[in-house]
Amino acid sequence: MITSEPAEPGTPLPFFVYGTLRPGEANHDLFLRGRTASEEPARLPGAALYDGPGYPYAVEREGADVRGELVTARPESYDDLLAALDRLEEYVPGDPRNLYERVARQVVRADGSTAPAWVYLAAPHVAARLLATGTRIDGGDWLSRR
Repeated sequence: MITSEPAEPGTPLPFFVYGTLRPGEANHDLFLRGRTASEEPARLPGAALYDGPGYPYAVEREGADVRGELVTARPESYDDLLAALDRLEEYVPGDPRNLYERVARQVVRADGSTAPAWVYLAAPHVAARLLATGTRIDGGDWLSRR
């Protein structure tokens, strides 16, 4: 189920990252270093991963999973990190030109428990193009493309 807001408005959510924000990738240290309380393996069910020009897109798709990390921001860093990630993903609420939409989704931790998290999914116009002609990353793991 996709929602645009967490169950409790104003509640800080962790972030599910699946591409250039993962450990060892180009944007991890630039955006996350020193701002996180924890990072743990997780997966996003009901989504497939597609290769973009240098970065990935998660697209809703039943029967698929995307691999990544569940990142919990330090409380004092949350607002700045949310704003920084929105800028990185060029996400502006309600803008039809968005490449990504930030949505609240349930992700699955390694122990099988679930947690709500912010996820940047491909915006509808991008998702439609990727589903029609995009290159899917088998196994849903951006790191496997190496």
